[in-house]
Amino acid sequence: MSLKSKTSPTNTKGMFNQNFVLGLVSGIAIIALIGFVFLLVERNNNGMEKAENGGAPVAAVQPTQPTQPTAAAQPTAPSAPIPEVTSADHIRGNKDAAVTLVEYSDFQCPYCLRFTPTVEKALQEFPNDVRLVYRHFPLNSIHPNAQKSAEASECASEQWKFWEMHDKIFEQNAANNMSVAEWKQLASDMGLDTAKFNDCLDSDKYASLVQQNAAGGQAAGVRGTPATFVNGQLVSGAVPYEQLKAVIQSKLGK
Repeated sequence: MSLKSKTSPTNTKGMFNQNFVLGLVSGIAIIALIGFVFLLVERNNNGMEKAENGGAPVAAVQPTQPTQPTAAAQPTAPSAPIPEVTSADHIRGNKDAAVTLVEYSDFQCPYCLRFTPTVEKALQEFPNDVRLVYRHFPLNSIHPNAQKSAEASECASEQWKFWEMHDKIFEQNAANNMSVAEWKQLASDMGLDTAKFNDCLDSDKYASLVQQNAAGGQAAGVRGTPATFVNGQLVSGAVPYEQLKAVIQSKLGK
């Protein structure tokens, strides 16, 4: 009698059920993995941007409140005439120059610091044709030391040291070292009568003068610093030297 191998129907059904369950679980796992990868890519696209150099991802930049403009697209006409230049103004360069740069500036403003060498270059290149008039426009809401630094320059002016103090304060701006104590130390280092200077600064003697400067600039269309009027034509921002030079040359008829 020969024996034949037989497969039980029950075993066949069990194997089928087992394979079905394994296949179903595998399918669900694959779908879940695809969904996870998709969500990860989408999140990356929403929260990151590609850097221009090398394609490395960088965090998306959140919008921030603008401060001073870096440059003006084109010089614009003032909304009102600027106050006339008088002997009370601080003037650097040839006082009889054909072109007058009236700069409204803030000693704590980083763009004003950047623009200072630009103005100095204009005075050097046009020693007989250009003069600079410096006026105060402190942006007190974002520069807490702007007002008192302007007053410090005026207190130094009482002792004929305005421009020296002007240069020193901008040096402090570059060093991120702006304070009343530092300006008093500067006055001592410059050989000023420190008692007179300190009393002047502590008493807010020139606070109203600084604000008068700012009010005149605002009426003429100044909205940020630096703002420079070239024979009355407003050039806003820390523009490149070549742009400022072109406006100067147009006033000279060159």
